[in-house]
Amino acid sequence: MKALFVLLLAHLCSASLVPEREKDPEYWRRQAQETLRNALRLQRLNQNVAKNLILFLGDGMGVSTVTAARILKGQLHGQGEESLLEMDKFPFVALAKTYNTNAQVPDSAGTATAYLCGVKANEGTLGVSAGVTRDRCNTTKGQEVTSILRWAKEAGKAVGIVTTTRVTHATPSAAYAHSANRDWYSDGEMPPDALEGGCKDIARQLVENIPEIEVILGGGRKYMFPKNVSDVEYPHEEKQRGTRLDGRNLVQAWREAKPRGKVAEYVWHRRGLLALNLTRVDFLLGESLHPRVPWHQLGALGGPLFSVLGSTGGRIDHGHHEGKAKQALHEAVELDRAIGLATRLTSTQDTLSVVTADHSHVFTFGGYTPRGNPIFGLAPMQSDVDRKPFTSILYGNGPGYKIVAGERENVSAVDFAHADYQAQSAVPLRQETHGGEDVAVFARGPMAHLLHGVHEQNYIPHAMAYAACIGSNRGHCNAAARPATPLLLPFLGLLLLLC
Repeated sequence: MKALFVLLLAHLCSASLVPEREKDPEYWRRQAQETLRNALRLQRLNQNVAKNLILFLGDGMGVSTVTAARILKGQLHGQGEESLLEMDKFPFVALAKTYNTNAQVPDSAGTATAYLCGVKANEGTLGVSAGVTRDRCNTTKGQEVTSILRWAKEAGKAVGIVTTTRVTHATPSAAYAHSANRDWYSDGEMPPDALEGGCKDIARQLVENIPEIEVILGGGRKYMFPKNVSDVEYPHEEKQRGTRLDGRNLVQAWREAKPRGKVAEYVWHRRGLLALNLTRVDFLLGESLHPRVPWHQLGALGGPLFSVLGSTGGRIDHGHHEGKAKQALHEAVELDRAIGLATRLTSTQDTLSVVTADHSHVFTFGGYTPRGNPIFGLAPMQSDVDRKPFTSILYGNGPGYKIVAGERENVSAVDFAHADYQAQSAVPLRQETHGGEDVAVFARGPMAHLLHGVHEQNYIPHAMAYAACIGSNRGHCNAAARPATPLLLPFLGLLLLLC
C-alpha cells in the first residue's frame, strides 16, 4: 500500500511538469500531421549515386543508450524527453541482428566483420569467415574477407578511419586486418605458434594491407614501435613503451610505403594536427594516447578532396563495461555532436550517412520516474522489498554490485551523480557484459531507404556499397538504371567510433 501511495504521489507531482501546450490535444494532432507530411515526402526516393559514404559507429550504443542519451542531451540544454538527437532526424531507421556465428551475445570483432566486411564471423576474429577458429593461426589462410574500405579503395576513392580508441582495436581493425584473434595488436601479444605459422599482427597489417588509406586517426601508438622504446609523450611510463618484438618502427614503414612525391604526415598530439597545413598533406596518421583531436579540421586535407568528419563517441562501450553510465552517455552525446556536424557539412544529394552500433549492453533505466527526472537521478520510489532507494539507471551485471552489512548498498549515502559512480547491478562481475538485442541503424542520403525493417548486421555494407556503386554489386550503375551524381572528387569516409 505504501509503495502504491508513493507511486501515486510521484504521478501527481509529475503533472506539474507537463508543458501547457501538451495539455491541448491539438498539439499532438498537429505534430502527428507534420510527421505524416514528412513521411509522405519520403516517397520520392533519393536514388542518386552516393559520392560519399560516412559510417558512424557508436560502440555499445544500444537502443536504451540512445534513448537515455537523448534525454541527457535535452537536459543539458534545458529540455528533456521531447528533445531530438541528430541521429533521430535521419529519415530511415532499421534494426540489425547482432549475433555472431558462434555467439548469441556478440563481441566487437565479430560484429565489425559483419558491418564492415559483409560477412558474419566467430567472436574474437577479425576480417575472416566463420571458418576461422579464434586463436588458431593455421585456420586463417584462404578465409580472409575484404571490407567496404578496400572495395572503395579499389574503386579509386579516398578512405579514412577515425576512432577514439586505438586504431588496432577490434572495431576499426576489421576494416583492414585479417586475424584469428582481436588481441594480436602487435607481435608482442602473439603466441609463438602464431608467429611461426606466418600470421601477422594487426598493427603490421594496418601499414601493409591497404597502404594508401588517406586518414588514420586514433590511439595505440605503442604497438607501432620496438619493445621498450620510450613513448614520445610519456617517456617515463613503462606501460606506454613500445611492444614490438621484430624491432620495426611501423610509423617509418608507413611513410616509406607512400608513393614518391606524396606528403605523409604523422602526428601524436592535437597541437601537431592543428599546426599542419592540411591542404598540403596527402596522407595523415595520428596516434595519441587519448584521442581527442578536432576531426572537423580534416575537411581541408588534400585540398577539396575530403569531407571527413568524426567525433569522440567510441568510448561508450568502455563506460558501460565499467558500469559508469554517466561516462557512457556523455560519450554518446559527443558522438551525436559529430553527426550533427557531418549533417551540416554534407548534402543528402550525394552523401549517404549511416549511424549504428555494433552491439548493445545490459544497461537500462526505469522505476516510474516522472518527466524531467534527472537521467542520473533516483527513482521516485523505494524498493518494496529492502525499503531502500534506487537509481533509475541500472545494469543487469557488472562491477556496481555491492553488499554492505549483508544488504544492498543504500545509494542515498553515496554520490550517485559522480562521473565515476558505478550504477548498481544485479550480478557481480568485474566488467559488465554486452547485450544481445538488436541495434538501431539510422540512414540519410542516397539509397538510405535500403536500410529499413529488420536485417542481419552483415547487410549494412552491402547496402552502402550498392549506393556508392563500389564492390561487386554494380550492375545497376549504368546511366539508364539510375540518375547519377557526378563523381567529381571520389571519397569514402569510414568514421568508426569504437570500443
